[in-house]
Amino acid sequence: MFWQRRLYQHPEFKLGVRDLAPQAFGQIAWALMTGVALVKSGMSVFESVFMTLVVYAGSSQLAATPLIVAGAPAWVVLAAGFCVNLRFVVFSLHMRGYLMHLPRWPRIVTGYFNTDPTYVLFTRRFAQPGHTDEQRLTQEAYLAGLSFANWTSWISCSLLGIALANAIPTSWGLGFAGILCLLGIQCSLASSRLRVLSAIVAGIVAVLAYALPLKLNIVFAILMAVVACLMAEQLKAAKERLA
Repeated sequence: MFWQRRLYQHPEFKLGVRDLAPQAFGQIAWALMTGVALVKSGMSVFESVFMTLVVYAGSSQLAATPLIVAGAPAWVVLAAGFCVNLRFVVFSLHMRGYLMHLPRWPRIVTGYFNTDPTYVLFTRRFAQPGHTDEQRLTQEAYLAGLSFANWTSWISCSLLGIALANAIPTSWGLGFAGILCLLGIQCSLASSRLRVLSAIVAGIVAVLAYALPLKLNIVFAILMAVVACLMAEQLKAAKERLA
């Protein structure tokens, strides 16, 4: 990935870092809030640092942490984390054509570093996978630059939040700032009717089912959004057959 010499010396690597910089700046509050939330939820500093480095997924961490602290069954914790990050299955399917020429371990590592901002910026710049070695190297270098900038900013700010957890008051409203950051990413991804439909359905269901225990309203909201999109696709296909 970005530690490979031929990638970080490629001009596209620096371009990726530059393109990700505005997104990284917007994620500072979200990363800080995630680090603070881990410690204030009752986890030790070691546990918080370990989870930050291994999981590398703010939304999944925030969904799983209160469940772990509350002593929820392991399957509930895993289900919540899986459902919150279910979108990465879609991202991976889309990225398959760009990365299948790589060996298995580089693909696994690339999947670990892939996030919402890196996926959005990469697919906007490269609409189609490269067909030559040079094109593929260009795409790999750009993705490596995006991943390096995003990982560095997120991990450093998360660790800073963990270190300053007891000094940062909740009145700063970092949680709300983080939500605004995610809303910006969500709006940039709402590029089709189905995506807009899924966001609306998930939002409504999550609010209506808020009373469910163990944050199961999130799981239920995702499930209903998937069902709604599948039904919409079937209706669209049926209309096209009748036309």
